[in-house]
Amino acid sequence: MSKEQTNVCTRELMLGNKAVARGLYEAGVCFISSYPGTPSTEITEEAAKYDEIYCEWAPNEKVAMESAFGACLAGKRAFCAQKHVGLNVAADPLYTMSYTGVNAGFVIGVADDAGMHSSQNEQDSRHHAIAAKVPMLEPSDAAEALSFTKLAYEISEKFDTPVLIKMCTRVAHSQSVITRGERTVPTRSYEKNIAKYVMMPGNAKRRHPVVEQRTLDLIAYAEDCPLNRVEMGGTQLGIITASTSYQYVKEVFGDSVSVLKLGMTNPLPEKLIRDFAAKVDRLVVVEELDPIIENHVKALGIPVSGKDLLPMIDEFSQSLIAKALGKEVPEGRSLDVNIPPRPPAMCSGCPHRGMFYTLKKNKCTVLGDIGCYTLGAVAPLGAIEMTLCMGASIGAVHGFNKILGKESEGRTVAVIGDSTFMHSGMTGLANVAYNQSNSTIIILDNSITGMTGHQQNPTTGYNIKGDPAGKIDLEALCRAMGFDHVRVVDPYDLAQCDQVLKEELAYEGPSVIISRRPCVLLKYVKHNPPLSVDPDKCVGCKSCMRIGCPSISIKEGKACIDQTLCVGCEVCSQLCKFGALQAKKEG
Repeated sequence: MSKEQTNVCTRELMLGNKAVARGLYEAGVCFISSYPGTPSTEITEEAAKYDEIYCEWAPNEKVAMESAFGACLAGKRAFCAQKHVGLNVAADPLYTMSYTGVNAGFVIGVADDAGMHSSQNEQDSRHHAIAAKVPMLEPSDAAEALSFTKLAYEISEKFDTPVLIKMCTRVAHSQSVITRGERTVPTRSYEKNIAKYVMMPGNAKRRHPVVEQRTLDLIAYAEDCPLNRVEMGGTQLGIITASTSYQYVKEVFGDSVSVLKLGMTNPLPEKLIRDFAAKVDRLVVVEELDPIIENHVKALGIPVSGKDLLPMIDEFSQSLIAKALGKEVPEGRSLDVNIPPRPPAMCSGCPHRGMFYTLKKNKCTVLGDIGCYTLGAVAPLGAIEMTLCMGASIGAVHGFNKILGKESEGRTVAVIGDSTFMHSGMTGLANVAYNQSNSTIIILDNSITGMTGHQQNPTTGYNIKGDPAGKIDLEALCRAMGFDHVRVVDPYDLAQCDQVLKEELAYEGPSVIISRRPCVLLKYVKHNPPLSVDPDKCVGCKSCMRIGCPSISIKEGKACIDQTLCVGCEVCSQLCKFGALQAKKEG
């Protein structure tokens, strides 16, 4: 095979997250523990396809990071991934790992979600890197995602530090050409070192100066490292940028401006920025979300523009940057037809729909949680009144009921998914049991982690590869935590849901209802034949529309069921007083 042919074989169009996974493979990573969270999920899913790497889904991000740290301590390169809000959960071990340092290389993937495509906030993870005093690398495409991942392990081991790789939605979920390399597996032996790894106050005080010196060493490294580069063009305008903003800048300006492209965004260089600023007439920082780079440049005493021209919210685009920096934006084309809005909705046959209908029917105050069931807040169900963060529903309902007492106890519930419960709901449940609030918690058990695309969790009985694994019994767990009232209902049975809900709300004490039925999108779930409408019995009362099922519509005054969407759950038929919604007869 010729050299040219070999090069062709090693090049591939690859998704950004998949490229990180490839980088982990080539860097010799042996252990990965993560918690799924868009837009980071595919990193671990793709890495799990390499048999040489042990991969797992952990119950939450804190556990994932601690497990991966243990693996690096043992002498093998390790990795964990999460989305930006997941790094909040893992911040406790991260900040102290900065003090302990590592043994083998340890890299942490965090994916920000500017624009909040699938997130409850728009935070900038660079703040965590600064506060924890650890280096952060930001690739701008898949090729850099691969190469930066490999380089991150070299930095980790050279500077004795965990390293953050910051992805964002556009880099994680866009494709570019990468060049595949070979896998090498460095190994370090574990050596007992109490002064380094036991962070009691006396040892921590001696480790803090080590961290500060490491930061100075990393700044010196940032001045001429391969991660940061100057691309000189026209000198009337100089732009400092990073990540996906770099791609937008190059598409808008090409070589007509000079660019300082930063691949390491913590710590930031000083001399490199001063030298670049001296070569251009005007300096602008283009960065999504917070003015991290801009504030650093201002602190160096260099005149610079940034957030006075560009917003601090949402994603950037080529047109936004062009307009802000005085470049003419081509007039866009508009569609001749107005596209009707398509609000998000729970799937046809979603097992959560029956429970939310029951909660609304009983006029309950529902404190919700993070998951696809958050759509229970959307019309026509409109059941959920609060969603804060993973696991917050249980803690919140406890405080809510403690304050309002009898005024709320008989009608206020918390709803939480099975995966979210395992993530961070158990401690809230322990609080309810320990401090004895009269609260009802509903665990929506759909037998999978639904919102991020069907990942396994500790209640499913399967691991990341689909092999049998330890399975936690939710009923036994809740009883062991002090709950005498633990009930299981089928959310497709509205009468049962209504009866059990009323009984548990009337019970004076903490209780748990487990609403159990698997997600309809799981491959092993067998659907019933779709329902049909008897037009002679349908009076057009629209009672069936109250559950918000996308399979049901009204046409010419009668209910109509989309045969391609309906899964035959028969929840709607329980609402029809006239028997107009019927299951198809076999044969």
